[in-house]
Amino acid sequence: MFAVTVGLCLALVACALPVTPEGPVDSVPSETPPATPQTTVVYGSAIAENQTPAVPEVPMPEPEPPSLSRIQGPPLARISPEYSTHQRAAESNIWQRVRANMQWTEELNPRIQKQLDWYLRNPGYIPRVVERARPYLHHIVSEIERHNLPGELVFLPIVESAYRPFAYSFGRATGLWQFIPSTGKAFGLRQDWWYDGRRDVVASTDAAIRFFIELEQEFDGNWLHALAAYNAGPAKIRRAIKRNRKAGKPTSYWDLELPRETFFYVPKLLAVSELFKQPAKYNVDVPIVDDKAFFSRIDTQKQLDLSRAAELAGIDIETLYLLNPGFNRWATSPDGPHELLLPVDNAEKFAKGLAQIPDSERISWQRHKVKSGDTLSEIAARYNSSVSELKRVNRLRSHTIRIGQALMIPGPRESSDHYALSADQRVKSLQAKGSGTRHVHFVKSGDTLWDLARAYNSSIVRIARWNGLTPKSPLRLGQELVIWQQHSGASRKGSDAPEELRQVALKHAQQTIRYTVRRGDSLDQIANRFKIRVTDLIRWNSELKNAKYIHPGQTLRVKLDVRQQSG
Repeated sequence: MFAVTVGLCLALVACALPVTPEGPVDSVPSETPPATPQTTVVYGSAIAENQTPAVPEVPMPEPEPPSLSRIQGPPLARISPEYSTHQRAAESNIWQRVRANMQWTEELNPRIQKQLDWYLRNPGYIPRVVERARPYLHHIVSEIERHNLPGELVFLPIVESAYRPFAYSFGRATGLWQFIPSTGKAFGLRQDWWYDGRRDVVASTDAAIRFFIELEQEFDGNWLHALAAYNAGPAKIRRAIKRNRKAGKPTSYWDLELPRETFFYVPKLLAVSELFKQPAKYNVDVPIVDDKAFFSRIDTQKQLDLSRAAELAGIDIETLYLLNPGFNRWATSPDGPHELLLPVDNAEKFAKGLAQIPDSERISWQRHKVKSGDTLSEIAARYNSSVSELKRVNRLRSHTIRIGQALMIPGPRESSDHYALSADQRVKSLQAKGSGTRHVHFVKSGDTLWDLARAYNSSIVRIARWNGLTPKSPLRLGQELVIWQQHSGASRKGSDAPEELRQVALKHAQQTIRYTVRRGDSLDQIANRFKIRVTDLIRWNSELKNAKYIHPGQTLRVKLDVRQQSG
């Protein structure tokens, strides 16, 4: 059992850790093939208009010859429901099921070939993505089949997130299917202090499938239009079709005037599908994935400390977080969902163990006696909780508390660093990254980032970056902020930083993206957008050291943190 658990952990940690982009300079964040940025934002991939695209793209290619740029055909149809999942269930390799359900027959054209060439120049990419996808594939394949959708949709998370459940774009999209907050809410994905359904493997897959069904119906079964709408938003694709129709032009996907990212988005998916459909033809190594369930879904019925859950299941907590990436904190949400995904081999052990522990041992409790000057917000910050949670468990109708009053406070049973992939520990990993003299400031009434920047001789952007905030984030009374001051002779090590944080959390928080400069951009604007320093931007992009200007279309390397970008 130990060997199985360790192997599982290594595979899942690979899912969480961002990967340095490889290949040509036009490759995209965390090993994604070439793409190009736009001035609109992914919609289901998820972008709403007027936001930043999730994936920067390569420059626009030369126009294709007329004979290839006008490929048309009937809308792509769904698979016949008569060809059931059971007919394929006996096959041992899941890719056989996927290939049997693949329906699209688009001919190769220069736009698809451009993406295909990138994958062929980077032969290690597909095997790595498959290893990250391994825990999730059986569920996603089964759900796509159950709804009679094309098998090619299994490959969409490769384009969206490289099958990393913690993937985060600078358009604020996250999860395997890259939902932004508004689209996630529209499809019932709850997002609060405890939980983010956009990263929940089961919930986000269900939401993505419902979105696909809506788009297929809206675009009369034309899957290329539907996919473009998933990326750019249905309204944008409807306008493009209407514009072509009014001008007397063809309205196939290949003929539409599209945002630059969407221009490459569908060809990327078709290129990936082609590789998986005919790996021998392209000499591509596609690892075998057993056609069997990887995880079981267990109803815990009530809130449960994730450390206790990992202990009951006999797995490490990183494995638990990576199968259940929707949970932000040290425990499941008190309001649900009360469901955990666990490796199949560990599910029965967990269920038996959970049945034997009393409710009082599901989470730990502390007793706080209110003192003069205490406020709910300060107490919540001190105990790593929230005001709403303190009001809920103590049945408080308002924020008013009285001296001597006893409050019961739920808290983690282990030290906070044990929950290395929780939101709080990611912020701590940020707070540990400064240099110079480390100050801890507890927010008082009237404090603003501007005031703190002046008081500590720092900047709003730096203080926000060190604490996982945006420059416009509101501050909470009692909130703990770390502020680093530079002065001559200051240590570069930041010796007060917590040394016990796990390396996986430090690495997991980091992602590197490629940003394509847009008209009107300046280095200061780009730095503020990503909560970084201009000096860092120059350090990461050596070509900026002696440059007087930046120009539209120029590609810049940007290092950011997932939690820092959340809004």
